[in-house]
Amino acid sequence: MNRFILPALIVLITAQAPAYAINDKYRKQLEASGCTQVSETQGCDIHKSKAENAKAGFSNPQAPDAASAPTPYAGQWVAKSEAGATVATIRIDSKENVWVNGKRVNAKRTDGALQFRQGKLTFTIQGDRRLKDEDYWTDSDAGTKGPIQVE
Repeated sequence: MNRFILPALIVLITAQAPAYAINDKYRKQLEASGCTQVSETQGCDIHKSKAENAKAGFSNPQAPDAASAPTPYAGQWVAKSEAGATVATIRIDSKENVWVNGKRVNAKRTDGALQFRQGKLTFTIQGDRRLKDEDYWTDSDAGTKGPIQVE
């Protein structure tokens, strides 16, 4: 009996069709509304237009029109030590070009943050401005760390 059950079970498992998370109609609604599955759970309405959802505070970061949106990193920043002394002044323009103490440095986006280095210092500025106290610098040589604040 076992020699019949095992092959039948293997055939049954391999013959199953794959399951898809969303159907075509739902995908089109998400595209038209500018919502994602995650933002829909947060209140984004798939029955409204992209403009209406954007006005309500919901936008899809992968949407093509997001390239014209201002970068959350732009502005003047100050890296401070734990004692409150200024470690570095940072300027970021709307194209995410970065200057640390007046010198241009290369920056890259990593995991929702903008990260760049100058010497032994690594600076990390979060893209989600709702997160507080998440912008920081680290010194790999001295093993120190401190906050970065927007001016």
